[in-house]
Amino acid sequence: MTPSGAATIARENPARTDEIVGVVAETAPEAVDAIVREADADQRRWAARALPDRLAALARAAAAIEDAAPGLATLLARESGKVVGDCRGELGFAVRYLRWVVEHAPSAYADRVLDDDLGRIVEQRKPYGVVAAVTPWNAPVILAMLKIAPALAAGNAVVVKPSPLAPLTVSRVVDLFGAPVRVVHGGADTGAALVGHELVRKVAFTGGTAGGRAVAALAGDRLTPSVLELGGNDPAVFLDDAPFTDDAMDRLVMASFATSGQVCMAAKRIYVPSSRLSAFVGAYLAAADRVLVTGDPLADGVTMGPVISAAAQRAALALRGGGTVHDLGRFEGDPASGYFVRPALVVEPDPGSLLVAAEQFAPVVPVLGYSGEESVLAAANAGELGLGASVWSADEERAFAFARRFEAGFTFVNTHNRTGMSLRAPFGGVKRSGWGREYAHEGLAAYVQTCVIHAPAAFRPGAAVAGGGPSAYPAG
Repeated sequence: MTPSGAATIARENPARTDEIVGVVAETAPEAVDAIVREADADQRRWAARALPDRLAALARAAAAIEDAAPGLATLLARESGKVVGDCRGELGFAVRYLRWVVEHAPSAYADRVLDDDLGRIVEQRKPYGVVAAVTPWNAPVILAMLKIAPALAAGNAVVVKPSPLAPLTVSRVVDLFGAPVRVVHGGADTGAALVGHELVRKVAFTGGTAGGRAVAALAGDRLTPSVLELGGNDPAVFLDDAPFTDDAMDRLVMASFATSGQVCMAAKRIYVPSSRLSAFVGAYLAAADRVLVTGDPLADGVTMGPVISAAAQRAALALRGGGTVHDLGRFEGDPASGYFVRPALVVEPDPGSLLVAAEQFAPVVPVLGYSGEESVLAAANAGELGLGASVWSADEERAFAFARRFEAGFTFVNTHNRTGMSLRAPFGGVKRSGWGREYAHEGLAAYVQTCVIHAPAAFRPGAAVAGGGPSAYPAG
């Protein structure tokens, strides 16, 4: 329910656009100030609690989210169009990540003490204060949790602004935390009021490049530290010895079309030796027939739902040109009732086309032939985005050697699949795919600042005075 007369955001079901899934109150930009100030006051009390107490609260939140996960998964499927099995997986991963933070925060945030002949140094890990978390619609729960969990564990307060296209499930998840995390809802103006607030001490953003530039400009104006995870136009390169097994092709198809291709780390460009291109296309089409069913995301057996909006549907349909277009899998969606797009493989489109050169964020994937490793490496590394990549080969050592030459934040070997991701590995990008890292200990470190206490040996109690004065210190 929303206050009478307040502006609201109504979220439609992308699979049945005449159905309103839920409504949230829109946060006016001028209302953000009071919310951030409340968060700042709460943060001071939260940071004063001992770390084990904070982590116990997060452990309780993990249990509450796990208990609520079945209903939350259905809600997420209805508001995002993502198939319900993937939504269950997202909720499950969010719980596992939250528990991973609870387990690893004590070591990540412990003081580092060095006490030797040169003196004593204590490195403290202190929270920033209020963290603004601006999150997208395609994986709203896990991408919010990657910010909320480490920020709260470190002693920060968090204000989350989810996308207006997926506001409902994130709000429900936030309500399950007994910790200082709040939600504001709105568009760019609300986001700007949050990111640019004087009491926001850290910004964490996941989204597109245009949004990232706007966030970076606002944060830069106040010199506010930021974590940005932007887009990816991730190449999948098959070397000349890569087998086209059913298992490999099944995984590649789902790596391209999970969440209808609307994932930053999806396989978005496929490169295959020209001499093997025909065999690859045949194997890929057969895999799509086995694993790809487009339809109602709540229906059993469906593996791909609609795209997120009418604009996304129009953009996806516009990409189905140039080259040879192959429709994929079984199509049970109704474009008249929802934002459904028939998934497609486009063979040998123009390398300069938007389908190849830009991040599609759509269920349309190009495959291009190549003649040599140097040429395909140059093609794979082209463009401003360098989030992820994959290389496929029968020789793992050869694959690793090739992967070292990618301009990518992470590279999969013989898969391009989120299922294989480990919390041991940080997630980030190079070029313009982002600043900072999420997952793993690097993700934990993003939400603390290092403060040093130093007692030089010469000035410790009982030490012999051995000169000193200003000239004993380095310049600068």
